[in-house]
Amino acid sequence: MKPDVPHLLFINPWIHDFAAYDFWAKPLGLLTLAAVCRQHGFSVSYLDCLNRYHPRAEATDPEARNGRGPYLKTPIPKPKVLADVERTFSRYGILPEWFEEDLRRSSRPDVVLIGSLMTYWYPGVAETVATVRRVFPDIPIILGGIYATLCGEHAGRLPGIDRIFSGPGEAGLLELLEDVTGQGESLRFDPEDLDTYPPPAFDLQTKVDYIPILTSRGCPFSCAYCASGLLMPKRMHRSANGVIEEIRYWHHNYHVRDFVLYDDAFLVDSERHAAPILEGIIQTGMKIRFHTPNALHIRGITKETANLLFRAGFKTLRLGLETVAEGERKSLDLKVDYSEFQQAALWLLDVGFTPHQVGAYLLAGLPGQSLAEVTESIRVVKHSGITPIPAYYSPIPHTELWAAAKAASRYDLESDPIYTNNAIFPCQKEPFSWETIHTLKQLVAE
Repeated sequence: MKPDVPHLLFINPWIHDFAAYDFWAKPLGLLTLAAVCRQHGFSVSYLDCLNRYHPRAEATDPEARNGRGPYLKTPIPKPKVLADVERTFSRYGILPEWFEEDLRRSSRPDVVLIGSLMTYWYPGVAETVATVRRVFPDIPIILGGIYATLCGEHAGRLPGIDRIFSGPGEAGLLELLEDVTGQGESLRFDPEDLDTYPPPAFDLQTKVDYIPILTSRGCPFSCAYCASGLLMPKRMHRSANGVIEEIRYWHHNYHVRDFVLYDDAFLVDSERHAAPILEGIIQTGMKIRFHTPNALHIRGITKETANLLFRAGFKTLRLGLETVAEGERKSLDLKVDYSEFQQAALWLLDVGFTPHQVGAYLLAGLPGQSLAEVTESIRVVKHSGITPIPAYYSPIPHTELWAAAKAASRYDLESDPIYTNNAIFPCQKEPFSWETIHTLKQLVAE
């Protein structure tokens, strides 16, 4: 490392929650920022508090679940404000002493940049910041990510944080870093052209097990429950060649077989976007697997698209249905109607996907939603021949459904993001009960 080059330490923080699991969850935004900073002459390093492959962790096979797996779990006291929730609260990720040792062994940074995901995971962010402060008491700490963007005022009150970086914008971070470090250079990429961005710095990980792929940014829909438009207000696309070359790079150089689409709307305008990408992947002949935990747009699934997905190697398909209740669906989004869902399910099964591979997300715990409505949605999805997957609703500030969520909740959602945790069904008036979860699991399993 050159002595005159500022050293940036990027950190993915712990999760504090009632439940957490690595369902192909990588800090894509944080590692994209790390790559851009490296491209612009900064020295960059990375520590991951969620690292399932930490040198001191028990060995695990990354291919056992196509890259997924459990985080190390340590029970900790639950927040006092959630004392009524009869669930075990835990820290997910590496042990604190491991993290502190990693910090002390690392080169002294000039700036620490910490990411944040779910708004209600901020206690894990707070513990991460406190640990960094013990080791580097005088180093500037910048916090960015989803929590920092949606709850900036609350994040700004966390002890130990010097700056809040809100929203997308790699160029904006470079401007902030110039102010903090004094180093600034002209942009080496075009912020309006995703093909000019460097690939995310997944090489900084202990092990490159699976790779998230983002073929586009933003979403053309404005669903009442979703913050996508707030986090990524501009719709941008990558070229098919750029996507295929990124996949080829990680497959050939790091032997990665599992790729995870992080797009919010991969199949929108599929003839000009998704189809060329899928056709190009097929032509490469690479033996790889694709997964779509963020859900595919059902209206974009045609017989031809279903066939391309199957031939390209997609193994895990999730569809964004949300509900089959007609009135409720119209109040949530206008992405799809029930007949389109039925037809899409038939096409996917006809081309060779199994019911286990194809699942439909169904929102549960919405404001005013009855258990009977969720039960009916599960029954209808099962009748279609694919797998229903309950997705528990988390109220998100600034979304259209936020006002209804506040009115329906037994908590003061405005006062603390911790109350928006989907694991506690925050929009029910009654205290949390395991009975609801058990009922839904039984219905899915029947």
